[in-house]
Amino acid sequence: MATRCAFENSNEIGVFSALTNSYCLTGIGGSENFYSIFESELSSHIPVIHATISGCRFVGRTTVGNRRGILVPNTTTDIELQHLRNSLPDSVVVQRIEERLSALGNIIACNDHVALVHPDVDRETEDVIGDVLGVEVFRQTVGGQALVGSYCKFTNQGGMVHPRTTVEDIEELSSLLQVPLVAGTINRGSDVLGGGMVVNDWSAFVGLDTTSTEISVVESIFKLGSRQHQQQSLGVVAQGGQPQQQMQPNQPSDIVTDMRSSLIDQLS
Repeated sequence: MATRCAFENSNEIGVFSALTNSYCLTGIGGSENFYSIFESELSSHIPVIHATISGCRFVGRTTVGNRRGILVPNTTTDIELQHLRNSLPDSVVVQRIEERLSALGNIIACNDHVALVHPDVDRETEDVIGDVLGVEVFRQTVGGQALVGSYCKFTNQGGMVHPRTTVEDIEELSSLLQVPLVAGTINRGSDVLGGGMVVNDWSAFVGLDTTSTEISVVESIFKLGSRQHQQQSLGVVAQGGQPQQQMQPNQPSDIVTDMRSSLIDQLS
């Protein structure tokens, strides 16, 4: 499911946090409530780590990573680098990278298999991304925007892109990434998807201003609500030694499907 939260008074939680299938980073400072929201949802599965990059809190925009590794800019201090290596799982590679465009979260978008990068990144950076993160790397724009990390967000399940991306571009990107894509917004109409949300294969966090419609789109395309519904509907409760199917209320996706079906019936 998708959880609303804010960093101090900012809805741009993707600026102050980073989330993958094997770890979560949150910026130091701000209210402890922000950190505790992530910890309550994730700590039983993956580590949630307080961190800074170059002495700054916007860890989501300066780093990029997946379950195999994390890339940090060359301005990261040795102490910060050691803290990340000590805190992250042993299987996660931490690599400092020499790149002129140092806001790595803005210029790179990736999941565990594919990475989209800014057309102007160095050739050496492209090679390091492929080696450390274990992904195929493609130079690409999204909706005419070169900052692919800011204007699209995708996981191994699905993805969202800038709302002005054309249908042809969405189809091209979808075939490139091999996941379903949809154009959408976050935080009540913001097109900066990378700054307004963080998501992995089983959970998402969005800014406080995000509307219920936007949340339903997020849960649908990233397959969060449906997976939860599947787990709930298949859950059994043993009573008197006999397993019994557990009844669950309808999920939003079910309601939308039912409404669409009834509308088609009426029109036909």
